[in-house]
Amino acid sequence: MSEAGNRLRKQLESPVFDPQSYVKQLSQQSDGDRDLQEHRQKIQTLADETAQNLKKNVYKNYRQFIETAKEISYLESEMYQLSHILTEQKSIMESITQSLLSADKDETSKEMQAAFPKETEELKQRTLTSLLEKVEGAKNIMDTPGRHLVYNGDLVEYDVDNMSPIQKVHAFLMNDCLLIATWLPNRRGAVKYNYNALYDLESFAVVNVKDNPPMKDMFKILMFPDSRIFQAENSKVKKEWLEILDETKKNKASKDKKKEEEVPTSPARADPSTNPFDVDDDDEPADSEDSVDLGLEWIQELPEDLDVCIAQRDFEGAVDLLDKLSEYLREQPVTPRVKELRAKVEERVRQLTEVLVFELSPDRSLRGGPKATRRAVSQLIRLGQSTKACELFLKNRAVAVQTAIRQLRIEGATLLYIHKLCNIFFTSLLDTAKEFEMDFAGNTGCYSAFVVWSKSAMTMFVDAFSKQVFDSKESLSTAAECVKVAKEHCQQLTEIGLDLTFTLQSLLVKDIRAALQSYKDIIIEATKHRNSEEMWRRMNLMTPEALAKLKDEMRSCGVSFQQYTGDDCWVNLSYTVVAFTKQMMSFLEEGLKLYFPELHMVLLESLREIILVAVQHVDYSLRCEQDAEKKSFIMQNASFLHDTVLPVVERRFEESAGKPAKQLQDLRKSTRPVRINPDSTTSLV
Repeated sequence: MSEAGNRLRKQLESPVFDPQSYVKQLSQQSDGDRDLQEHRQKIQTLADETAQNLKKNVYKNYRQFIETAKEISYLESEMYQLSHILTEQKSIMESITQSLLSADKDETSKEMQAAFPKETEELKQRTLTSLLEKVEGAKNIMDTPGRHLVYNGDLVEYDVDNMSPIQKVHAFLMNDCLLIATWLPNRRGAVKYNYNALYDLESFAVVNVKDNPPMKDMFKILMFPDSRIFQAENSKVKKEWLEILDETKKNKASKDKKKEEEVPTSPARADPSTNPFDVDDDDEPADSEDSVDLGLEWIQELPEDLDVCIAQRDFEGAVDLLDKLSEYLREQPVTPRVKELRAKVEERVRQLTEVLVFELSPDRSLRGGPKATRRAVSQLIRLGQSTKACELFLKNRAVAVQTAIRQLRIEGATLLYIHKLCNIFFTSLLDTAKEFEMDFAGNTGCYSAFVVWSKSAMTMFVDAFSKQVFDSKESLSTAAECVKVAKEHCQQLTEIGLDLTFTLQSLLVKDIRAALQSYKDIIIEATKHRNSEEMWRRMNLMTPEALAKLKDEMRSCGVSFQQYTGDDCWVNLSYTVVAFTKQMMSFLEEGLKLYFPELHMVLLESLREIILVAVQHVDYSLRCEQDAEKKSFIMQNASFLHDTVLPVVERRFEESAGKPAKQLQDLRKSTRPVRINPDSTTSLV
């Protein structure tokens, strides 16, 4: 740039530059129009140089822009994962807070009941008496001793058949029954309600009614064969009714059970003269108790030894002692001393079982893999609790797999994430299966539980898989590669005799079907757009390299393309037909990667619809075109589609699927091109 140009640049870049004063000064100094034109040319040249430098800087820093965009994408995924973890932590903290508050509330109520039991009971009875004085016909309800009020409130009763309101009622929940009273239209003194019905708590069931506006805040009481529906004032009152009804029913059931246990039902002894199976105690050997020697040192110290083993976490030693005792008492008669010893031992067995169950609980550390559970599982099986051991083992492994999937970092590249996801899940599943086979080798009845667990674990895997592959709208080629990776990992399970391929396919079929149909719609729209701009001209690739690249692409698709090219860079086909062929063959290859029998008709119909769009466009062009030369070119494109492309599609589909593509065969037969006759209309038949 000249010295004058540099001076002009500095003047324009000056922070105190004023355009108006600059133009005024320039017009005063210039001699005429020619000077202004020259100055304008200088400014234009300066603007062009600035634009060129800006463009060079953009190209120079283009890679940095891409890297920055990738870093932003990674940061976004990490922020999403961090947000997910924080949300989980918040829910955990809220649940802990709620549990602590409820525990404090229960403890306070227990202390109050322990401090003032009689006053609380008497207060409840007095409250019930004062309330029942307002109910006409309910004088005899307080005749039952110990009956007191638990909860009461206004409700609206609805007709069960047409859900129309019937009447307003007041419900009294007592510790052993439920009283329904209707409102009196004409009050008489203190009496407000009229006795309607009294239900024992054991005679009905309470069912929550799902809200369906305007019918909401309702619950149903089922008394076989009748039922009644009531509506609470709001959702909070409804929740209180449901919770208190359920708690009161449980309390009554537990009290009744305690009463039955406290009152032993000893049947009257039958007359010895009439009962041939009765044996007098006098007939038993006098020395039956002496025949069992329980004075051995190891038997005397057995309960304490079991306590020591449990405290020291010597589970194997505890179970060995129990087996030794069981073997010793197997051939011995049952005496009161033996029963007393068994009662002491059973209490230790219960404690040992609780400790082993805690060892297998998901709250414990999940590190160490399936082998870390072997010790507790084997001892539970030795205690005769193989079903519980199986359930806890599978629950522990389910939480471990779920935690591993949740902790997996969401990568920017979907295929990389799927590789990691499949590696974690199927490796964990394989290790779990091997450990299960080792631990439960003698309990074949537990294998069905493992199969059910495997299917539920596969459902959890597919949820994470679909969320990353299909919900994020990845391309069909990426989805096909991801499904292929999942299938390959699933095949590894066959080495232990577990084939979950069908389960994986059945869980993925819905998402794959939607992906195929979505990509089919995209191809059809793109084809229609190209068809609308079709000029039916030969394709010119300009360079030999571009022609060689197109030949390689067609050869990789299995399409014979040599006869439509010459020595130059021209192709005797239209751009639209070539682009359609490449796109359809790509769709076919990706669809075959996703293929399994349940998708046979979906893929066939998608191919048929795509091909039909191109065929209908060619047929329409043949009918409308009047130029004989263009008609000949259109017929050449039609022959390429019919004689070259469609047979390749049929053959490729049948080779991969192993079934005939009848719909494609019928379509090819119905679109046979007619030879050109200048005196007649040309079309596809």
